[in-house]
Amino acid sequence: MTDLRRIIWLASYPKSGNTWMRTLLAHYFMPKGQAPDINNLRQFTTGDIRQDFFDRAAGRPFRAETYEEWMAVRPTALRLIAASKPSHHFVKTHCQPIRMFGKDVIPAEVTAAAIYILRNPFDLAPSFSRHQDCDLDTAITRMMFPDMSTGSATGIFETLGRWDDHVKTWTTAPGLPRHTVRYEDLLADAPGVMTALLEKFLRVKVDKSKLDYAIGETSFDALKRQESEKGFTERPPHMQAFFAKGQAGVWREDLTPAQVGRLREGFLPVLEKWYPEMLDETAEFAGTA
Repeated sequence: MTDLRRIIWLASYPKSGNTWMRTLLAHYFMPKGQAPDINNLRQFTTGDIRQDFFDRAAGRPFRAETYEEWMAVRPTALRLIAASKPSHHFVKTHCQPIRMFGKDVIPAEVTAAAIYILRNPFDLAPSFSRHQDCDLDTAITRMMFPDMSTGSATGIFETLGRWDDHVKTWTTAPGLPRHTVRYEDLLADAPGVMTALLEKFLRVKVDKSKLDYAIGETSFDALKRQESEKGFTERPPHMQAFFAKGQAGVWREDLTPAQVGRLREGFLPVLEKWYPEMLDETAEFAGTA
């Protein structure tokens, strides 16, 4: 039986840096000058919402009306994705690694490992509100909704769940080789973070000149410029710009004390584990110190 444990998941809650990580890895691993732009990333990575794989898995143009219909086809679509390249390859997902209708959303049979990218919820909320085309309070409510999901017109869903549950399920999934990257650390020290990812996790000897080139070609300004010049196919139709700010700490200008307090109270245990340095400042800002 063919071993299909080839997928290295690039997993994240939406607007946490997944596109940046994909472009970084593409520019590092592909020959100089051949890495795809943001609209052709499928030349290097694919995603678990590809319509063509679901069509092949269903044996017809795929269209689901329910989560159960989606999950009936997803395992086969993921096996096709895993088999689409002869060895390990990266696949983007925003889904939680949970079980639905007796099946794993992230099946072990196609999984080699995972890179999990997380971003603090205070900075994520404004970006998520733009992505969802809703106001900030609604975005925060959705980030706290256990059954939060998104989906295409044909019923290819992404089971997000709550932000804190998303972090917990990915960072504690039993038996899953994983490497966790905080978006803020990548912003502050891209060379150090990528060197650790490549050497310690992917077991790749780092070529410093290649890494410097990859980081330079995929700066936030460079990605923003690409979107301005060429558009971005993954940008929802209502969004003016997918790459809006790309900074850490924007929550101080974008959120009210009440909104900071909601996020802090709702996600406190995960914040204590992954963002302890933010606890005092956010408490003071929210007036709960």
